[in-house]
Amino acid sequence: MAKKEGAQKAAASAQQAVPAGYIPALQKKYKEEIVAKLMKEFSYKSVMQVPRLEKIVVNQGVGAAVADKKLIEVAQNELSVITGQKAIQTFSKKDISNFKLRKGMPIGVKVTLRDKKMYEFLDRLVAISLPRIRDFQGIPAKFDGRGNYTLGIKEQIIFPEIDIDKITKILGMEITFITTANRDEEAFALLREFGLPFKTNKK
Repeated sequence: MAKKEGAQKAAASAQQAVPAGYIPALQKKYKEEIVAKLMKEFSYKSVMQVPRLEKIVVNQGVGAAVADKKLIEVAQNELSVITGQKAIQTFSKKDISNFKLRKGMPIGVKVTLRDKKMYEFLDRLVAISLPRIRDFQGIPAKFDGRGNYTLGIKEQIIFPEIDIDKITKILGMEITFITTANRDEEAFALLREFGLPFKTNKK
């Protein structure tokens, strides 16, 4: 019980409001540096043409929750702590008898980050979490053709907010960066300027 309460307190702490007037470092960098660089690189005629990072969606599938419902609560608390925003549960949309899955059962958790919390999460991801991946050599640059990018993370323990001694199960996640870019090339340049460590050969 104490362990559960501790996780809930940690999740609540992570959801504290960002102080009024505070501007995250990456948000400031976008306005003061990145916009100018992208305007030059792509010869935009207006600042309005420069792509923006609209939101970051973090999804975590918890298939094992079909057999152990407590895993959903654990994953929900962990993702809340990692992102600084309360995670919500996602549910199955149909019955799959082979997996003993019924429509409406919780099968994962999700967080959608915008504005300040989005920039704060991105900063921590680039500066702290990704470098903690064992034998890290950069991330692949495979976009979806519509200017969006999804990064797969194999283990939640790369995030320093997670106490490795207290985890009950290793879980991966997908982090999707939604941009306003019309082309993958522009989205790549935007995320590169934010510091995402793409491998040298982006193809």
